Amino acid sequence: MPDDLAVTRSLVIPAAELRERFSRSSGPGGQGVNTADSRVELSWDVAGSAVLTPTQRSRLLEHLAGRLVDGALTIAASEHRTQLANRRAARERLTTLVRDAAAPPPPPRRATRPTRGSQRRRLDTKKQRGEVKRGRRGGGWD
Repeated sequence: MPDDLAVTRSLVIPAAELRERFSRSSGPGGQGVNTADSRVELSWDVAGSAVLTPTQRSRLLEHLAGRLVDGALTIAASEHRTQLANRRAARERLTTLVRDAAAPPPPPRRATRPTRGSQRRRLDTKKQRGEVKRGRRGGGWD
């Protein structure tokens, strides 16, 4: 699976920048559990990547700061029994993670004022609640 990884239309991670490591998966697996290296660790060096623009690089480094080790992003996949399925899962996870982190921030929220009607409704419900509480305070039952 040495294909390039298409994250967005403008961002494609070349296969040469991706490193895969295989190891034995933990958990139940039957006869092949101790022999098959089905766990996949997919690594990509974000800080040293040649395909990123400076804006994309700074955005990725900022959003993925908690997941990076020496500038590299590592994804581990071991939920499937076969190595091929785990490789696909790791690549999909890397794609979604990078796509979400590289997305531009949403536009800032424009502050708005509450409408006159909403202010009136809020005050009316507060008065009504106060009346209920004042009714509970009464001088006793007659």
